[in-house]
Amino acid sequence: MTPTLTADGPARHALRRLADPRSLRWRITAAVAVAACAMALGIGVLVHRSTEARSLSLGRASAERDLGRAETEFRDDTAPGHTPRQPSGYVTGDAVPDELLNRLGSGPGPATWYDTTKPAHGAAMWAATRIDGTVVAVRTSMLTDQLSRQALDRHMRYAAGATLAVVVPLTLLAAGLPLRRLRRVTDTARRIRHGDLDARTGDHAHDEIGEISSAVDHMADALRDRLHSEQRFTGDVAHELRTPIAGLVTSADLLPESEPTDLVRDRVRVLRGLVDDLLEISRLDTGTERADIQPVPLDELAEESVRRTGLDARLTVTGRRPVAETDPRRLDRVITNLIVNAHRHGRAPVEISIEGTTIVVRDHGPGFPQDLLDRGPRRFRTGSAERGHGHGLGLTIAMGQAQVIGARLTLTNATPHGAVATLDLERAAPCPGPDHP
Repeated sequence: MTPTLTADGPARHALRRLADPRSLRWRITAAVAVAACAMALGIGVLVHRSTEARSLSLGRASAERDLGRAETEFRDDTAPGHTPRQPSGYVTGDAVPDELLNRLGSGPGPATWYDTTKPAHGAAMWAATRIDGTVVAVRTSMLTDQLSRQALDRHMRYAAGATLAVVVPLTLLAAGLPLRRLRRVTDTARRIRHGDLDARTGDHAHDEIGEISSAVDHMADALRDRLHSEQRFTGDVAHELRTPIAGLVTSADLLPESEPTDLVRDRVRVLRGLVDDLLEISRLDTGTERADIQPVPLDELAEESVRRTGLDARLTVTGRRPVAETDPRRLDRVITNLIVNAHRHGRAPVEISIEGTTIVVRDHGPGFPQDLLDRGPRRFRTGSAERGHGHGLGLTIAMGQAQVIGARLTLTNATPHGAVATLDLERAAPCPGPDHP
């Protein structure tokens, strides 16, 4: 059954589609965002390591210069008759860190060590050398350099966040154009699937989406031409068969009464009905059929349809006597085909219920096959063996006549079993009628 769309239905559907994280739009955006993050991370790590290496190199050079001045000062302080300075610019003995001593080892030096063990005091670069067996070391503060690198890292994070804040919305907008073109191709294919063979994408761009659009358009052209050719062939064959079949009917009526004659007449009658059905389908396929709209009492028409079939069906009318503006001949054709189909492929009892402008025909057989529910009725296919034999034209004609009168025919299965055909004259304006007795 076709869903009913409210005024804000398309906008709500578009918003839901935009917010769907499984959509291609968000996948593209996520891929771009991940790529941007990876690029920002790579650049950030590269800049951080390059800046840190340069900073440590400058720190070592500065510490070694300080160590040179400390070496001169130490020699002066240890000269005979010289009074050591207080405080001195170097340290010796236990004041030298163990890590620096390990790096210096037993060699003369110099050795350096980048000290980050005291965050409260900031980072520092140590340098040490051995003078006359005494280890002399200096400490050069690198707090300013450390703070500068931390500020640089923070600014790079801010820049990466700002870049993402710009890239993600721009990607969402940029992905919208190709996705709209893809949705147009999808909508066109869906329209073709539902029978609109004149639907085209109209996209002639020279890119991959344009190639897909062109392929869909060419497929629709080929499908339309082939279908029209088959429709013309069916109509021509049915029309050419009418004359010889009319001769067969006349000849069968002239045969003497006997059991073989009855069998021949029955087969000729079936053949004549098949040809009439083919001609009717051919007219419906051309789209030239027009409905003769007039007020129709639905209960009376349903009773007449049941009587004409000569089959048993229980009719139930709910509420006031229903009267609708429709074509009585075509509506009778729809109801008759549904009743015959219910008896031929289903099981009794067959029930007809009318409420307002909705007519429901139900049997108690195995129900419609799933293939028919999924794809709709197709000519010369009955769907499944358990629903009997036939040409598959009854439901096809019912669907076509329902479209001509502007009605909607829905096929479903009842629980626990049974086939249900619902004819909704939704486009027909109900006419007031007398109360139903």
